[in-house]
Amino acid sequence: MTVLADPAARGWDFPRAVAGVALLVRHGRSRGVPAEAALAGSGLAPEDLLAGDPAPEVTAAQELRVVRNLVRRLGPDAGAEVGRAYRAETFGAFGYALVASRTVLDAVDLALRFIDLSFTFAIPRAAVVGDRVVATVDAGGLPADVRAFLLARDATAIHTVLADLVPGGVGAALVVGERTATLSFAATELARPLPTGDARSLAVARSVCAEAARRRRERPGTVADVRVLVTQQLVHGAPMAVVAAGLGLSERTLRRRLAAAGTSYRAVVEEVRAGLACSLLAGPATMPVAGLAQRLGYADATSFGLAFRRWTGTSPAAYARAAR
Repeated sequence: MTVLADPAARGWDFPRAVAGVALLVRHGRSRGVPAEAALAGSGLAPEDLLAGDPAPEVTAAQELRVVRNLVRRLGPDAGAEVGRAYRAETFGAFGYALVASRTVLDAVDLALRFIDLSFTFAIPRAAVVGDRVVATVDAGGLPADVRAFLLARDATAIHTVLADLVPGGVGAALVVGERTATLSFAATELARPLPTGDARSLAVARSVCAEAARRRRERPGTVADVRVLVTQQLVHGAPMAVVAAGLGLSERTLRRRLAAAGTSYRAVVEEVRAGLACSLLAGPATMPVAGLAQRLGYADATSFGLAFRRWTGTSPAAYARAAR
């Protein structure tokens, strides 16, 4: 009997790549909704949607705000339209791993194991029932005002990406209800090879996915969202008041929640700065130390250099040379 993996995420409240919000904004713009209107109240600006290295992230709450803005302007039926715009490559390394999979079964298994690297809010589960694969996309736990939009978007996106994996698709049937959607196809399709399957590319993409998932999963809940918002606000010094407001919390409540998670706001800011600095210094593009200091919210290169030496025991220039 074929056994399919359980989804890695039980709920939808996990950080996600900014590309999902960028796609929503592009769709809104194509329907006459200005980017500023689509992003209103999210704490994001159009320039925040640009791809970067490392790829920027948003909180689930920020994406939900954009969804609410579009639902008010376009109605819940727009969800299916957005879902049809998704392709595997929309998901970055996660998508590359899908198309590099050996078979449809491998791609389905990978998608479930790394579902928290997707943009979905309605979490799918899949099982082999008789001679059919039945995937159930559950939106029952989503806020009622965006449930219809997100269920249609997420189920349609899964259907669209699955159809693109093999020539002619897998003959999947999609039925969208009020709280759940079902996607079914013949179980024999699981054995179909993907024309783009490549073991070497899959190993690389899967390794990137595993590292990204590890970073997200080791800091769940409030700490994960604080990390995302701190990253967005670093250039402005990441003031605690702004980050707390972005979470709908007072500074006192945020301090208490971080303490309960065994950390502090200052520690999270330092962790984000250190990780981002190392990533940027090790990347293919060379950024002047002064520019990097400004990107991380430091007053000058000297302050950044002292902090970097405290984190790593070496200078930014020496670290960059060693990384190359």
